Amino acid sequence: MRLTKILLCFMAISLFSFTTLNKTGTATTGPWKFIADKWVSWGVDHDVILMGNVNDDFRQLKLKVTDGPLKMYDMKVHFDNGEVQDISIRTLIRQGGESRVIDLNGGLRHLSKIEFWYETKGFLRGKARVAVWGRK
Repeated sequence: MRLTKILLCFMAISLFSFTTLNKTGTATTGPWKFIADKWVSWGVDHDVILMGNVNDDFRQLKLKVTDGPLKMYDMKVHFDNGEVQDISIRTLIRQGGESRVIDLNGGLRHLSKIEFWYETKGFLRGKARVAVWGRK
């Protein structure tokens, strides 16, 4: 009887460990992949990044900003099937910083283009580089 209880406890712990490891090993912990980048000019503006021949699908996106700070207002992600996801970012991304992780609606999605609205000011170089990174 005691051996049966010990075996049942061991099986329950093993099952719990397996499901926990399986959940942490999902796509949201995979490596980030560079998708595209854009040099953006000084002032308030709107730009588009065309995805071209990106063969990968993504579940999450984030933006990395270099060469100057950038205040990101809004972003629209266009998918191959014609759907559009409007994402309100409204945050200052400092030089060398990055945005929050953005989950795409519908899970794994194929992107066609990304539009974004931003403002840059107060730095000498006059341009910032916005890089889009994705994760499966």
